[in-house]
Amino acid sequence: MFKRILIANRGEIACRIIKTARRLGIQTVAVYSEADKDALHVEMADEAVLIGPPAAAESYLVIDRIIEACRKTGAEAVHPGYGFLSERAEFAKALAKAGIVFIGPNPVAIAAMGDKIESKKAAAKAKVSTVPGHLGSITNEKEAIAIAEEIGFPVMIKASAGGGGKGMRIAHSKAEVAEGFVRARSEAKSSFGDDRVFIEKFIVNPRHVEIQVLGDKHGNVIYLGERECSIQRRNQKVVEEAPSPLLDPKTREAMGQQAIALAKAVGYDSAGTVEFVASQDKSFYFLEMNTRLQVEHPVTELVTGIDLVEQMIRIAAGETLALKQRDVKLDGWAVETRIYAEDPTRNFLPSTGRLVTYRPPAEATRDGITVRVDTGVYEGGEISLHYDPMIAKLVTHAKTREETIAAQAEALDEFAIAGIRHNIPFLSALMQHPRWIEGRLSTAFIAEEYGGGFHPLPAEGERAGVIAAVAVAIDHKLGARKRRISGQLTGRAVTRATQRSVWLDDREFLLEVIGDSSIVRFGDGKRGETPAGGDEVTVRFRDGAGAAGNVVIRSAWTPGEPVWRGQVGGRNVAVQVRPVSNGFDLSWHGAHARAYVYTETEAAAARLMPAKASADAGKKLLCPMPGLVVSIAVAPGQEIKAGETLAVVEAMKMENVLRAERDGVVKRIFVKPGDSLAVDAVILEFA
Repeated sequence: MFKRILIANRGEIACRIIKTARRLGIQTVAVYSEADKDALHVEMADEAVLIGPPAAAESYLVIDRIIEACRKTGAEAVHPGYGFLSERAEFAKALAKAGIVFIGPNPVAIAAMGDKIESKKAAAKAKVSTVPGHLGSITNEKEAIAIAEEIGFPVMIKASAGGGGKGMRIAHSKAEVAEGFVRARSEAKSSFGDDRVFIEKFIVNPRHVEIQVLGDKHGNVIYLGERECSIQRRNQKVVEEAPSPLLDPKTREAMGQQAIALAKAVGYDSAGTVEFVASQDKSFYFLEMNTRLQVEHPVTELVTGIDLVEQMIRIAAGETLALKQRDVKLDGWAVETRIYAEDPTRNFLPSTGRLVTYRPPAEATRDGITVRVDTGVYEGGEISLHYDPMIAKLVTHAKTREETIAAQAEALDEFAIAGIRHNIPFLSALMQHPRWIEGRLSTAFIAEEYGGGFHPLPAEGERAGVIAAVAVAIDHKLGARKRRISGQLTGRAVTRATQRSVWLDDREFLLEVIGDSSIVRFGDGKRGETPAGGDEVTVRFRDGAGAAGNVVIRSAWTPGEPVWRGQVGGRNVAVQVRPVSNGFDLSWHGAHARAYVYTETEAAAARLMPAKASADAGKKLLCPMPGLVVSIAVAPGQEIKAGETLAVVEAMKMENVLRAERDGVVKRIFVKPGDSLAVDAVILEFA
């Protein structure tokens, strides 16, 4: 077994690998760019080596610098994680030449499977069912359009060396093929250093199902069940689960055997994933093989009990696979959500900045439910625009899919992040979506269900009742705290009205605080008792909304905590809390509301206050996310039509095309290619 390994990666996957290495008694070496000098993986590793500037092409993708770091630190092997150099055959060859072990498959297997064009040829030769398409690389837009018309629309344009949704475009017309081809090549070049793309038929209403395989250096290959990764946006996975709600044992076995056949055909000897596109009728076609550890590997680990990173290390060290196919048992269900630094209300555009608050739910296994958090960040850390926007992966495991989804929803409610925009509100809403709960999935799920953009769920019904009750409990706790301030004047009894008017956005709820816990008497300079110190309050919804009858609310929440944890009517509840002027922003189970709690007198006065109109951005194109200007497609004085491209902005290795919303004339341009822009920075102005 190795004594010291180097991890040629960053972020959560580097931290994840370090955890397993520690458990195995292996020392770890981290590498980092100048942008990552304060990163969590650098702190966790036994040793760390600076390898270059922030741009991945000048640091994490430079093979010579990785090898030099190995020599400097005495690392015997390198784990590449995912992305970056993980699927580069030349990297594995360079390591071997330097006498360093690559913790991954052999270069021949990487070349055959890591290249999407070559992998489809190998799959066809191994008699694995494949998607119709053009298996050669394409050199120009004209050729791309001709191939797309021959295959038939819609088509998928994909980077041959791609992954993670980068360098991928779906096209439904010749115009979309032309633009998609340019964007896919550009993204592929900047992310992978390889601008080759190919085209294949896009299966309508497909599901994304993949098989995890393990092979050793002695010819043994097994599969560890499947994962369903159909919840995607921009071809990037957002939610994964194991097993798939689509498959039955017969289909699972057929998929698994095809995956094994393909792995054996190329002499595969590590952890790898064979991806399939599956139709709703359970027919399936080979999509690609990822010759590395997948982002979503934790769901497989939780349902099988097998540490995939450990298996990769043992295989690389030459050990024979200790597991046989009969040893693989699927236990329960696991769901993973990817926590991204992005704004779901702005079409999931990336967000960058400092993590002012970062409080994930506690990792634990209790009452048959496991909560796991894989992350590479910490409170106070920076989310950089140079790399992938993933903050963390939240994984839950339970006996059934229903229990696992419920556990995931509760854990998301407890996950507090502030300082940047993030997708937890979207994930929380998704966990409540009937179609998701029923397992009626496809890769078009987000586009179909959130085609008009994402908006938090309205505070209605049960959601409104819980949020209103928590708002009263918070107000009650703050009131109890104020009444304990020292130095207050003595005199007659101080009694606070028991009636409350709770405003949730544009709705009003009338509640009554029951009992005398809101009454405090002062006399002879001594403060009276406040039962439970404000930790318990009983309310009644006077207007029939929310829960029926008296509702007891208990919580040890203290002001300043970002998550209110407690019980509402005997139900465990976690509600996100953010103070605003005179009120609170509250989020629970995907619903969001701005809450104001008033006495009847205060509510009467508040109703007389005029509403403040939001400012108009005017005739300007604003940058919707922090990023770098790739190109400006117009000039001052130019007439433009609705839908025309105005500019391209790159954020976290994804190129975003900004288009005109209406006809107009460009008056002035404020930026140039290469400029770094903040969110809402003015790009250009219309006449």
